This record gives sequence, C-alpha cells and structure tokens, in this order.
Amino acid sequence: MRNVVIAQSGGPTSVINASLVGVLTECQAHPAEFGRIYAAKHGIEGLLRERLLDLNAQDHEELQLLRTTPAAGAIGTCRYKVKPEQKEDMERIVAVLGAHDIGAFFYIGGNDSMDTAHRINLLAEKRGLDLVCVGIPKTIDNDLGDQERLLIDHTPGYGSVARYWANLVLTLNEENRGSSPADPVLVVQAMGRRIGFIPAAARLADPQRRLPLQIYLPEAGHSLESLASHVERELRKSGRVIVIVSEGFDVGELGERHDSFGHVEFGASQQSVAQTVVNHLNHVGLPVRGSARGQVQGTEQRHAIHLASTVDISEAFEVGRHAAEIALESGTGFMATIQRSAQASYAVSYGQAPLVEMANSERTFPKEWISENRIDVTDAFIKYARPLIGESALEIPLKQGLPRFARLDDVYAPRLCAEYIPQAHRKG
Repeated sequence: MRNVVIAQSGGPTSVINASLVGVLTECQAHPAEFGRIYAAKHGIEGLLRERLLDLNAQDHEELQLLRTTPAAGAIGTCRYKVKPEQKEDMERIVAVLGAHDIGAFFYIGGNDSMDTAHRINLLAEKRGLDLVCVGIPKTIDNDLGDQERLLIDHTPGYGSVARYWANLVLTLNEENRGSSPADPVLVVQAMGRRIGFIPAAARLADPQRRLPLQIYLPEAGHSLESLASHVERELRKSGRVIVIVSEGFDVGELGERHDSFGHVEFGASQQSVAQTVVNHLNHVGLPVRGSARGQVQGTEQRHAIHLASTVDISEAFEVGRHAAEIALESGTGFMATIQRSAQASYAVSYGQAPLVEMANSERTFPKEWISENRIDVTDAFIKYARPLIGESALEIPLKQGLPRFARLDDVYAPRLCAEYIPQAHRKG
C-alpha cells in the first residue's frame, strides 16, 4: 500500500474537479493498493513546496460537491514549468515523493503537463523509484494529441466551453437583432490561442446557418482587410453581422505577455484582438449606419458551471477514474484517453496513450472542417462537436439561491523535507 498525489496544472475548466473526484473515487475503492491520497496544492509548485493537502481528512459531502464545483479553487493549479535544466527542482520532486512514500502520481492537465509527468516518470525510473505516473487530460482548447492518429477524440473541458459558446451566440443574436440600427456589427473574442476549436463551437448555435454569423479561426488565414471585406458584404445583405474572432487571429502587435510555458496570455496583454478588429472596421467605415462594437469573453468561458455540459462532467469523471485503473493494471507512463465509438449513436470508451507521445503534443483544427469561404466551419465539425454539449442542463446544488461549491479543509501532510523555493521563483 503506497500513497497517492494528485495535482492539476494550467488553465482551469468547468469539469476539472470531476476528474479529481474520479481518480479519488477509484483510488479509495482499492484500499489495499492505495494508501493516503494527497492533492498537491497549486500543482507542481505544491509538490515542490511540500504542500500536500490530505484528501482522506476531508468531509465526504465536500468531496462530492467537487463534481459540480468549477475551476481550480479547491486544490489549486499553476503555470510553473519545470525545465530540463532545473535539476534542483527535479531532485526536490523525487525527495518529496520519496519522503511521503508516494507510489502513484496523477497529473491533470494539457500538453505541457503531460511533458512534466513524462519527465518525472523518466527520472523515477532512472533513480529506481517505485512510482507510477499517469496523466489525466484537461484543456478547453481541445488541442491535446495530434490530428493524424487521434490518440484522444476530445479533451474534458471542451464540451462545456462549446456549450457556453453555443448559448452565448444565441443571446448575442438577440442583442444584435435589437440593437442593429445603432450597432450593426458585434465582434466577440473567443479563447483558443492558435487553435480554432473554441470559436468554431459558435456554429453549434445555428447549425442551419440562418444567422448573419461569421467565424474567424486562426487557421483560416484571414487578415483585417479580408475580414472587413466579408463584414461589408454581410452588412449589405443582412444589415447586421455577428463576428466571432479567435484570440489568436493575427492583427499584429498586441503588447503580448507570456506565461512560463511561453504561451501568449491574451487576457493580460495590452490590446485585445476584438478591440483591434472593432477599431479597424470603424476606421474603414461601414456601408450601413451605426458602429461596430466589441466584447471580450474573459475567464468565465472556462468556469461557467451553469452552462457546463452533462456529457463533459460525466466523461471527466470517468477519465479520472480510468487513470487509476491504468495505474493498477498497466503501470506507469500513460495518459488516460477518450475514444469515440464507430456506431451511429454517440458513445465513448476509455483507453490510454504513452505519455511520451502526449508530451508537448498539439492537435490542430482540421483543414477539411474549415468552410470554403474560410469564415465558417463545415457540417463535419457540427457532427463531431454537437454530442459533446449534451441535451440537458446540469443540476447544481444551491444554498440560499446561490451555487454551493466545495470547501476543503486546510489539512496537510506533515512536512518531512526542508523548506524549498522553486528555482524559477528565486531572485538573481
């Protein structure tokens, strides 16, 4: 019987805690194989700082509430990258794992997190440490894996952000219909960096293409000038238009900030893509009266639990549970995966892929799913994405009319190692 550490990394999702509950539930079902179960507070940083939250000491009701608690407030996440040259950090990880007799390490995250899990796995093997490392997929961007082999059909978190955007476009349309004499153009920015799966989900609101809706994916190769030309044509035809633009749409310099992984933090940059598009449209002028207006959907799109997909919640739980099964049956060096069945009705199974193949992988939006005019997606994408958003609303526990989220007690494992400052946080 060996102890367990579960950690999260990267941007949160509406369903990230469902995966946490899944792996916790399966580990607790095998008390002969798994001992005490800890959560590293704020991901790999918590492991480095030996901040191990004792999940066995938590109230059962609070743990069950995690399933409908969004984002990463319960055990925390981080954007700390353990780089290959940070030898002290890697040694510290091994020391903490060894001191607490950790036999299984589960890392919930995306591309970069799988790289960290892979390198911890390699170091453990090199040192002869009896450790099982298993990754659990998570990202709203749906960019984990590669497009050619499709080692994973979709990632937990994407179905909920897709449902968010489908709902949002319906309400945006009501706004635009009513305000079009003064504000005929509504430009809305979606998350997704270089990958277009999130803005593509806007089409789920209007699969019959009845709305004056244009979608600009980063992969479509448009410029401000071509965007303005398409907007002008739609205005002459319909008198109004809703423009969904990816935060990765190329509009030039934005005064970008980057995180420790080197990714652009669009929400922290000096300018937004949406405002740049609005400025350009208003500068060149519209063929109808009124102005273009814009808005940037912030972090709500990745934690809007009231719009979370019931399918996404269920799959996030099951893929977490399956990760514990992998640890028991297959051993170390894998990530749990979701695979879609070939049958007509939507169904999935849960498998595994080598961590080495998932580490720093990147799946792109398929070119064949981009429409010929490059301002829309095809029916093939709709067929792919529609089942992920589910059919029903998620029931969220309420207290005095407000969501009742999980609150875990600050009960930690005793410190067995010396104080430590992660290398990247040291001054000088």
